[in-house]
Amino acid sequence: MFKKIPVILITLLFSLGGCAKDYSLAPPPDSEQIIVTVKVPKELIAETLQVMYRSTLCTFTDHSASGVPYQRDGYQRMDVEAVRQGQSDLYEAKLAKNGGGVCQWQLSNVTFGVTYGDPTRFGENVIGGAGGGVVVVFDRNNSSRGGTGIKVDGDLIIKKDYYPWVKESFLGGHVKRVSLAGEGNIYLGYQALLARKVYFEPVLHTDFTVYSVEPKEKKKGNHTAFTYPDGTVIADGRSSPDLRKLEAIRLAAGAQK
Repeated sequence: MFKKIPVILITLLFSLGGCAKDYSLAPPPDSEQIIVTVKVPKELIAETLQVMYRSTLCTFTDHSASGVPYQRDGYQRMDVEAVRQGQSDLYEAKLAKNGGGVCQWQLSNVTFGVTYGDPTRFGENVIGGAGGGVVVVFDRNNSSRGGTGIKVDGDLIIKKDYYPWVKESFLGGHVKRVSLAGEGNIYLGYQALLARKVYFEPVLHTDFTVYSVEPKEKKKGNHTAFTYPDGTVIADGRSSPDLRKLEAIRLAAGAQK
């Protein structure tokens, strides 16, 4: 994660031709805005938005794996804190589509999500893990997390199920983490060229926690053991929980009520 700051500007100074020039973001007052809204379950907190702007005017020289130089778009990253809307569970951030400045920065992508604010509720030494993230790309460039994602027309509405996943590992040191098991593993990825509103609603099923214990020794036949909410223990070589099984357990429990 980057250092948290309030919304508006980050200033980068580049030296071109011996002169220091201000390449800062400077969104014009009438810049079109993209509104990102996250509905945050009470057990979780909204993560800082990581926002990237690109410029085709202010490029820089990079090198390929074989050392061949080539020009790349300039880019700036900034952190934005979503603001709680009154006393609701909605958190909102407004991002200027046009970043302005001499480079004519344009919004490229945003990474955001939810996580546990207090992982120790699952045990004294439990730390926060991965999952519950979203990457939305607003242009045709890959994000820092990989590709452009699933293409979506118009505004983007995301509603997904998540399950607490407490995993214990031993290789490289004993660590216990609580992650969010859900579709997309760590991040859901989307490309939304025309979106002006992005809405994310993670549905957390707190009563259906899955636990995993990784092997203490790395050798053939040793697999991570997953204990599901119905007491089933499975060690079949998978590295993450079986989401279909979790969903089936939850639906079966609901049908019995």
